[in-house]
Amino acid sequence: MLGNRQALNPEHQLSHLPMAGIIRSRLKRLFIALGVLVLLQVIVLTLAEDLTVFEAAYLTMTTLTTVGYGDFVPKTTIGRVSTMVVMYVLAITLLTLIISDFIEYRFYRRERMVSGRWIYPMKNHIVIINTPRQGGEQYFHRVASQLRQMPSYETVPIQILTQQYSSGLPPELKDEGLTHYHGAGSDPRALKAVHIADARHILLLAPDEAEPESDSLTFDIAHRLSELKLAHRVTVECVRDENRARFKALGVQTIIRPVRTYPEIMVRAVVSPGTEKVLEDLFNYQQDHPHRYELSLDDLTWSDIVSALIRDGIGTALAYIDLDGEVVCHPDPKGEVEGKGLIVLVKSQETPGVEVVEEALERHRQFIRKWHDMQKRAGNDVLEQNDR
Repeated sequence: MLGNRQALNPEHQLSHLPMAGIIRSRLKRLFIALGVLVLLQVIVLTLAEDLTVFEAAYLTMTTLTTVGYGDFVPKTTIGRVSTMVVMYVLAITLLTLIISDFIEYRFYRRERMVSGRWIYPMKNHIVIINTPRQGGEQYFHRVASQLRQMPSYETVPIQILTQQYSSGLPPELKDEGLTHYHGAGSDPRALKAVHIADARHILLLAPDEAEPESDSLTFDIAHRLSELKLAHRVTVECVRDENRARFKALGVQTIIRPVRTYPEIMVRAVVSPGTEKVLEDLFNYQQDHPHRYELSLDDLTWSDIVSALIRDGIGTALAYIDLDGEVVCHPDPKGEVEGKGLIVLVKSQETPGVEVVEEALERHRQFIRKWHDMQKRAGNDVLEQNDR
């Protein structure tokens, strides 16, 4: 019962564990008692000695800290007795106890932080629930580092709710500014401990990206978040595509496949919901996929190539391979392209052959030549009219 009452006490907002509250409560009482003694001593010195309030306060503080410069000293019997009893016996003893309790509190706080049992005062943060069975450390590091590169996400706090890392987070995760709380996403107390209601985004990971049964665990957690009216902030990993409708019915904002080798999908789902569908298609050969065509590119700008492929219904040009074999992903749209290959996002079931792409580009070249000839003839006609 004592632990439950302390957990509900406002003094325990930083940690629901009774020991932290006991130490803080004791420190508070000691500080109040010390303040009363200091104030009492200042009043006595002001009344009994020929000192101003400032001089009495100065003498009291130098006595409390055991500095004792000697420029001011109590001369009356009342002042000396008060200094011996109030300051030397009581106040300095209290100060020693305060220092001792503060050191104990710091050690206690550090031990709780390392073991993931400390509640941080967070708001507008990102909570990641669950840890991948394999490569979790690398995954968290890559997700956090990529999030940090996004505008307005450079300093957003990130906390992991996990049942791992009981001996402390790995150094590389600490360097990224990550913290963790040791608990399960299915535990309401753990969700409260990470201030889930104040989270900006909630990333719900599948414990095992290769195990369909992981969906059962994530669905239970997603259901709890839905009951808390937080589903619209959740990005959840779903192993089986047929389970997506169940997550969607809960109001989950974004549902993605657990592609751990490419955390960019998770990052894009968080900062730009909807774009993750485009990225997922790149890993799904059933619909669209990027296809490489070996062909010669010249006499066309990048915007010409993109237009030609879209006009003929072939696909979307993603990049080209230059004459040195390098892949150019973001070429200048108005710059002339010279290369030996093209990467195009095409329909998987109707992948055009290289000859179809070559014909589309050639037709665009001819169209451009005709257009230039028309412009040239129009310009000559204007010159002839001017000469007349």
